[in-house]
Amino acid sequence: MKRIILFASGSGSNVENIVRYFEGHPAIEISGVLTNKRDAFVIDRCNRLGIPVLYFNKSGFAGSSLVLQVLQCMNPDLIILAGFLLKIPSELVAAFPKRIINIHPALLPKFGGKGMYGKHVHTAVKAQGESETGITIHFVNEHYDEGAIIRQFKVGISERDSVDQIAAKVQSLEHKHFPEVIEAILLDT
Repeated sequence: MKRIILFASGSGSNVENIVRYFEGHPAIEISGVLTNKRDAFVIDRCNRLGIPVLYFNKSGFAGSSLVLQVLQCMNPDLIILAGFLLKIPSELVAAFPKRIINIHPALLPKFGGKGMYGKHVHTAVKAQGESETGITIHFVNEHYDEGAIIRQFKVGISERDSVDQIAAKVQSLEHKHFPEVIEAILLDT
C-alpha cells in the first residue's frame, strides 16, 4: 500500500477532494494531514472524514527536527502540499527527494515565488491581462515554486472575469487533475 501525507494551511478543499478520491483505493491510502494553523478549517474536515491530523507550530517545523522525525516514522511514499504556505526546510527536501509535490494556482514560472499564493496569484494574473491561467503540479525543492514541473493544466480567462471567477476556474482544475496526477506518480503510470 502506498502512503500519502498531506500538508495544508487553510480550508482544506484540496485535502478533502484528495481524501475522497482515494477512499477505498486498493493501492493508495491517506496516512494523515499535517497543518501549521491551529484554527485551519482543514482540521474540521479531517475530523469529519476520520483522517488523523497533526498540528505543529512554525518553530517545530523550521527550527527543529520534530516534523522530520514524525514523517520518517510515518514513512510516506509521497508528501503532498495542498494549500500549504510555509517554505519547506532543506532538511525535509533532502530527506524526501522527489517525494514532495506541490500544486500552484498559476502556470509557472509566471506568478510564482514568495507571497504568490491564493488570491494574490489570481489578482496578479488579472492585472497582467492574461488570456489563460491554470495550475502547475511540481516537485518541491529549496526555493518557492522552482521545483521541476510534473504537469500543467490551462484554462482560458477573459478580461471580464473577476478575481473570484478566475479563482473558481483554477480550483476546478485543481480538483479535477491533482488527485489523478498523484495517483499516476504513485502507480508509475
